[in-house]
Amino acid sequence: MVMNAPHWHLVLNHFPVVGFLLVVLLLAYALLRGRGELYGVALSALVLLALVNVAVFFTGRGADEALMELPDVNDKLIHVHEQAASFALGGTSNVGAVALLGLWLGRKQPHVSRGMATLVFALALFVSTILARTAYLGGQIRHPEIRPAGSSAESAPAKSGHD
Repeated sequence: MVMNAPHWHLVLNHFPVVGFLLVVLLLAYALLRGRGELYGVALSALVLLALVNVAVFFTGRGADEALMELPDVNDKLIHVHEQAASFALGGTSNVGAVALLGLWLGRKQPHVSRGMATLVFALALFVSTILARTAYLGGQIRHPEIRPAGSSAESAPAKSGHD
């Protein structure tokens, strides 16, 4: 079995969405319980998830091209998802960079500082909402049952007729 870009996109896209949420919960626990040893684990996971999201974004480009060949795909939904994905890529990249900076700054300490962990927590929480919205918009492309009733995307033509 050969996996193509749409398949890889579908396999990988869940990791950043679910992973960011789990890391936010881990950081919340660590901050509330004063478990400084968990800060580094959480920040390391965010760096990894940011890297995975780069792969998600670029496999999405290939998935876009494959979907455009299908007759029942709404170009407008793909475009909206792609815009959200670009914003999500920027958000995850920034959180990953701040997390990496926090790990580097705390490398000679017993653990990452509480202030840095709090900053990363706030950023990751915000980016989690961006990722959730991006995933929701991506799901609408092939799942009409999750589209809001009466949405403009629902009534848009399946193909624009021009490329």
